[in-house]
Amino acid sequence: MKTVDPKEIETAQLHGLLLGAIAPRPIAFASTIDEAGNVNLSPFSFFNVFSSNPPILIFSPARRVRDNTTKHSLDNVLEVPEVVINIVNFEMVEQMSLASTEYEKGINEFLKSGLTPVPSVKVKPPRVKESPAAFECKVLQVIPLGKEGGAGNLVLCEVLLAHFKDEIFDEQGKIDPNKLDAVARMGGDWYCRASGSALFEVPKPVKNKGIGVDQIPDVVKKSLVLTGNNLGRLGNVEKLPTKEEVEAFSHDPAIKEMQKRFINDKESFIDHLHQYAKEFLEKGDLDTAWKVLLQK
Repeated sequence: MKTVDPKEIETAQLHGLLLGAIAPRPIAFASTIDEAGNVNLSPFSFFNVFSSNPPILIFSPARRVRDNTTKHSLDNVLEVPEVVINIVNFEMVEQMSLASTEYEKGINEFLKSGLTPVPSVKVKPPRVKESPAAFECKVLQVIPLGKEGGAGNLVLCEVLLAHFKDEIFDEQGKIDPNKLDAVARMGGDWYCRASGSALFEVPKPVKNKGIGVDQIPDVVKKSLVLTGNNLGRLGNVEKLPTKEEVEAFSHDPAIKEMQKRFINDKESFIDHLHQYAKEFLEKGDLDTAWKVLLQK
């Protein structure tokens, strides 16, 4: 394993390692305005939501590593403490990237990128029409994290008004990640697209207190077939099936066939049993997976 002491390498090298490993990162496509009325539009991947009551978003325009200069977005929010944070989807990722070009102060990135400015309701900076979601915010505080190149500046933003395109919602009124089709930042020139096969669900252990991996029988825990993810899912049950439930499932044709086929080969029987259980886990059928695993 490569071990790095931040104080012993160049900032640029550390910057690359941090951004390469801490990923994917959501993108704050921030539109700001200066005192003279010049609009700026720039993306930042040091960004996330940190509170819902009050609704607080934070992004961080870091000082440039190469020459320790600050970005126009930071200068603007210090002059006019307002910002619109627009969410980036796949349809606009190339235009968003173009807007990250370091144009001279006063150049409008809306024009350069070909994106459409829409007047905001509660703040001066416009929002991006093409964005699937946009948040009009007032800047509560800017916290500088240092004075050297690479130092971040935390811009704490309170959401005053949020806009969501109708087409990103599902039938239950929740945002559908496939319809949102968001993109996120990786290291270097890399991005990722949060839709399609890249998406998966993991049941949150909030409605029950799982038994935990430590309570899983050793024969299952030491499986050569089941992965750490499989064990994590298996540990998210409140109790194991009863002996009666396990016995009732022993009449399953696949179980019968394995018992007959590997009557004199316990190790192969366990491996095939675990493989069979894994199939149910991948279907999300945790209860049946456990009934398989507890067969003898």
